[in-house]
Amino acid sequence: MDDAPHRDARYLAGSPVRIAVLRELDAEPRRPAALTERVDATRTTVQRILAGFRERDWVRKADARYRLTATGDRVRAAYEDLLAEADRAREVGPLVANVDAFEAGLPPAALEVGEVTVADDRDPFAPVDRFLDVFADAAGGHVRAVSPIVSRAFNESAVELLDAGTTIDLIIDRAVLAASESDFEPALRRAIEDGSVSVYVHPEPVETGLCAFADTACLAAYDDGNNMRALLSSDAAVVRNWVDDRIDDALERSRPLATVLGGEETTTDDPTP
Repeated sequence: MDDAPHRDARYLAGSPVRIAVLRELDAEPRRPAALTERVDATRTTVQRILAGFRERDWVRKADARYRLTATGDRVRAAYEDLLAEADRAREVGPLVANVDAFEAGLPPAALEVGEVTVADDRDPFAPVDRFLDVFADAAGGHVRAVSPIVSRAFNESAVELLDAGTTIDLIIDRAVLAASESDFEPALRRAIEDGSVSVYVHPEPVETGLCAFADTACLAAYDDGNNMRALLSSDAAVVRNWVDDRIDDALERSRPLATVLGGEETTTDDPTP
């Protein structure tokens, strides 16, 4: 296998000054002195880079100025695309690392059109805050959601939506139900008594958060401690359709809360009527 393309790619990636020179030449032909000033490098470094580019036919010299060849421009564009993909991969990394829903076929395009909010040391609650902001826009509409956790912040936000005339279909698992019974009994009681809320209990542990209303959809990734690590939010059809399908799948396998509290057995073979 010819190793030359790999060597050329490694050469370009070996110094940020090299891609900086290509970018400058993409803007317009330049003399070495002008390049030296614009890329903040020594004249010797720039001359060495230009020599390496000429050796690879990425630039040519005319009238004391260097300009990109068609090949050089294609290399520059491809490298810019690679940098953009690498940057996006770093951005969505916490989402991919903490959500099992990707095994269910999340379209790659969803990562291109959605906004990803990630928790970090500076703002560990950034995805939660983003979700609450997005969730507030559902006021007066209909919300469908799957939640692997119960929290005071989410309950309070849901109450505000209900007071604004929102209807909610919520799917939880048995661990969330148990936590609701022990720690959030008033909220659970309202969920049982309020005709605007329909709660369903999934027979298996829920690990991924999902939410859909109007044209908006969210996918929430949680770590092993049930902390939201990343949130994908989008109004793109590819995201909304995927989230809708996942919620439909979860609903088919779940039972109404009243049935579960009434002592009837929950099974994966007995879908919601």
